[in-house]
Order: sequence, then C-alpha cells, then structure tokens
Amino acid sequence: MDNLVIAGKTFSSRLIVGTGKYSSPAVMVKAHEASGAEMITVAVRRVNISVPGAGGTTRTKEASLLDYIDTSKYFLLPNTAGCYSAEEAIRTARLGREAGLSNWVKLEVIGDERTLFPDNEELLEATRVLVGEGFVVLPYTNDDPVACRKLEEAGAAAVMPLGAPIGSGLGIQNVNNIRIIREFARVPVIVDAGVGTASDAALAMELGADGVLMNTAIAGAQDPVAMAESMKLAVRAGRLAYLAGRIPRKAYASASSPIEGLVGR
Repeated sequence: MDNLVIAGKTFSSRLIVGTGKYSSPAVMVKAHEASGAEMITVAVRRVNISVPGAGGTTRTKEASLLDYIDTSKYFLLPNTAGCYSAEEAIRTARLGREAGLSNWVKLEVIGDERTLFPDNEELLEATRVLVGEGFVVLPYTNDDPVACRKLEEAGAAAVMPLGAPIGSGLGIQNVNNIRIIREFARVPVIVDAGVGTASDAALAMELGADGVLMNTAIAGAQDPVAMAESMKLAVRAGRLAYLAGRIPRKAYASASSPIEGLVGR
C-alpha cells in the first residue's frame, strides 16, 4: 500500500482534517469518520490547559472537542493556531506536550491578522528551538520554495505550504511553486490551507504533494459529511493519477484511434 510516512510514523490516509467550525460535535465525528483520515489537528488553545508551578501538569478537556475524538483511532496533531511570535508558539507547543497531547506539533506563527499569512522569520526560529527540544515539527508556511528549504534544514519533519489563505477556499493559487517545493524537498510536503472543494485536493496530490490538510472546506460545507467523503476520494484519485503519470500536454489534437495503416489511405 502507498502509505504516508512522517518521522517514521506510517499513515494509510494522506488526508489530515481539523476540528474547528463544525455546527456540532456530532457532525464533526461523522465527518471525521467519512474522511478516512487517521490524523486530526487540534488547536492547543481550544483545550483548557492549566500548568501549576511545582504541582505538575493538569489538563481539563473541553467536552465539545477532545471528548469526541477517539485517540485509539485517530492520531492527534496539536497546532499553535493564534500565535503571532516564535516565543508564543514555542510556549504553546510546550504546553500541549506537557498536557499529554503529543510531542508532534503543527507549527503556526501568523504574521498578519487579515491574511493570516505566516511570519516565516519567526516560524524558522520556533522550528529550530522546538526541533532541538525533541518535537516533531510540521510548520505551516508560505508557498515559497526557499522558506520550505530553510525549514527542512532546520529539522522540520515535513513542510506544509499553503495553497491559498486559510479558510479562503480559493484552491491552489501557485501551482508551479508547489511543484518546485515537491521536486526539491526531502521530507513530505503537505498542502495546508485554501482547499475549497474536491478538485482542489485532487490537484494538490496530482502535483506530487504527499498529503493535504483541511478544515474549513469540510466543516463549512452545506453537508460536511458528504464533503469529507469527497475529499477522501479526491486525495486517493489525485495520488493515483500522480503515480500513474499524466500524458504530456500538446498544442494540437492527437487521434485516439490512429489512421495510419487504414485500408484506402
């Protein structure tokens, strides 16, 4: 089977889904099941965590979130959503690990409130620190091949370039950059943010991405459960198409049934 492998951990699904924006926990659970995903990302700041000084670490779970995720079935990927500096993101990642969520982290350091584009300078600093502390770091970054290369050199276990701004549903805006990132990366490339519908997910995979992470495209759909299933199928189809190898693009027609050798010609 063609599995996704990140930091030595194997996943049969190449789709990663989120937990925000669902109309109810019940809908979220059904969408997760329909997606076939094995990894679910959750914002550390959406979990009530308290860390008393010398008394150890205590986590109180939000009933609307973690109590609805079967951790024997799904792998949790904590994220540092809402952080605007390396210091803030590092602190949030540490809290998640101390609370027992995971030593993996989807690292987000936002640089602009309106576009939610990453601050790559702060992101790189946070990656270096967290990798040095033993975290498995998956940084969310711009679709910039140079930024992705620097993050990989800093020890990132995967790079997660955006397809378009978070929650925009615009689909992949810079196809060539995603292709270049995949060509030179030696770690998995996971397209994160901007997917709106199944064709966007399929395109990401056809470009060679190793996986796709999404939340709004599923949670915000009129029928999240149906959209989750469509994303599962799109990711699989896109991956198969990439492995199969598409035909070259040509400026002119090429007959499906060649006429050379036909009688009477």
